[in-house]
Amino acid sequence: MSSPPLTSDTIAALSTPSGTGAIAVLRVSGPQSKAVAETVFKGPALKPRTALFGRLTAADGMVIDEVLLTFFQGPASYTGEDTLEICCHGGVLVTRRVLERLLQAGARAAGPGEFTQRAFLNGKLDLTQAEAVMDVISAQTDRALHVARRQLDGALGHTVLDLRDDLLGIVAHVEAYIDFPEEDIDPDTGEALKSRIIQLQARLEALLATADQGRMLREGVRTVLAGAPNAGKSSLLNRLLGFERAIVSDQPGTTRDTIEEVISLQGFPLRLVDTAGLRGYTADGIEQAGMDRTRAEMAEADLIVEVVDAGQPPGPPLQLAEGMAEKWVRVLHKSDLPAHPGWLEAEGVRVSSLTGEGLPDLRDRLIEVITGGGAAFEQTEVAVNARHQAALESARTALGAALAEFQAGASGEFVALDLRLALEALGGMVGRVDTEDLLGVIFSQFCIGK
Repeated sequence: MSSPPLTSDTIAALSTPSGTGAIAVLRVSGPQSKAVAETVFKGPALKPRTALFGRLTAADGMVIDEVLLTFFQGPASYTGEDTLEICCHGGVLVTRRVLERLLQAGARAAGPGEFTQRAFLNGKLDLTQAEAVMDVISAQTDRALHVARRQLDGALGHTVLDLRDDLLGIVAHVEAYIDFPEEDIDPDTGEALKSRIIQLQARLEALLATADQGRMLREGVRTVLAGAPNAGKSSLLNRLLGFERAIVSDQPGTTRDTIEEVISLQGFPLRLVDTAGLRGYTADGIEQAGMDRTRAEMAEADLIVEVVDAGQPPGPPLQLAEGMAEKWVRVLHKSDLPAHPGWLEAEGVRVSSLTGEGLPDLRDRLIEVITGGGAAFEQTEVAVNARHQAALESARTALGAALAEFQAGASGEFVALDLRLALEALGGMVGRVDTEDLLGVIFSQFCIGK
C-alpha cells in the first residue's frame, strides 16, 4: 500500500504547557517549515538534525528572543514531514510572540492532536502507537508508564499485525479456493483450518484479558472508603497518602463531601475517595446530602474499602451492590486499641492509622483484590483500551461465527464473509483496512495466472 501524500499546509503550536518556565518548546510541521525557519530565524544556515543557536526576529527585524532551532527533514521526523522544534525562554509573553511570528510567516495554528495525527497519516505511527502518546503523558505510575511505553514502541501494534497476518493467510486460502477453483488449490479445510481459527481465538482472548488492567492503569482504580461516622476513614486516607489531606476530628460527621486523591500501589494508581459516614436518617440536610453522595460513589466504585471502628459494637452491615462482594475489603480500624468482642472473629484486615500497624497487610490485600490474585498482571507487556477491546470482541465474534459456519458445512462464501469481518476489526485497531494486502497474499502464495 502506498504512503498517503503529505499534507499541503504547515502547522505550528506550543508543545510545552503554557505558563512561566525556564524554556518552552514550539513545533512546526509541514512543507513550508524550512521557509518559515528561513523567514524568522537569524543564525547559521539550516542543517538537518542539528540544534542551531540564533535569534528569532519579528517582521521589522526586532529580536523577539534568542532560541535554539532544530530542523528535521521529512520523512525522518516525528510527523514524517519537514519539522521545526524551537526552544525559547519560557515566559508567557515571549512564547506568545514567537507563536504569533510563526503564524505570520506562513503556518497556521495546529488543532488538538494534529501533529500525532499527521504522524499516523504519514505512516510513522499506527493507531495504537498514536493513542499511546497520550498514555505516556498521562501515566501516573511506573507500571502505567511501562505499559504505555511498550505500546508506543509498537508492542501492541506488532501483536495485532501478527494476528492479522495469520488471519489474512486463512482468508486467502478460503477466497482463493472460491474464486479460482480451476487452479486446484488446497482449500486448507478440515481439522487444519479449524485448528488455525481456534488458535487465533485463544490469542484474541489473551489480549482481551488485559482490558481490565488497561482500564485500571489509564483511569485508576476508583477505591471508595466507606463506613459509619468516626470509624477513621479520613485518618486511613491520610495514612495511605502519607500527608494530612482530610480533616480528622472526634466529632462524627466531620466529612460532609467526598475527597479524592491518587496513590500508587505496586504500580496501580488507586483513586482513593474519602466519603461521608453512613448512618440512619439525620435531620442535618448537609450531612444527609453527604451520605447520598457516599452511596452514589459506592455505586460507581471499582473497589470498596469498608472502614469499621473495631473498638465499637458491630453495626448494620454495609449494603453492597450486586457483584461487589468480590471487590470489597473490610478494615478493622483502630487496632492499637482493645477490640470489641463482636469483631474478634470477623473477616478483615486489622489496621491502626496511628501506629501504621497492618498497613502492609492492607496494601497486599488490596492488590490481591484488584488483580484477582492473577499472576498475569505481573508480566503483562501490553494492555488494551476500550476501543481495542471493542475491536477484539468484534473479531472474536466474527471468528466464532466463521468456525460455526465451517462446522455446520456452510459454503466457503459464508465462512469467508465472517473471516473478513474479523480481519476488518483487527485492521481497524491499527488503522489498516484495505484489500490490497489480501490480493497480494492470494497471488503471491498461489501464483494465480501463471
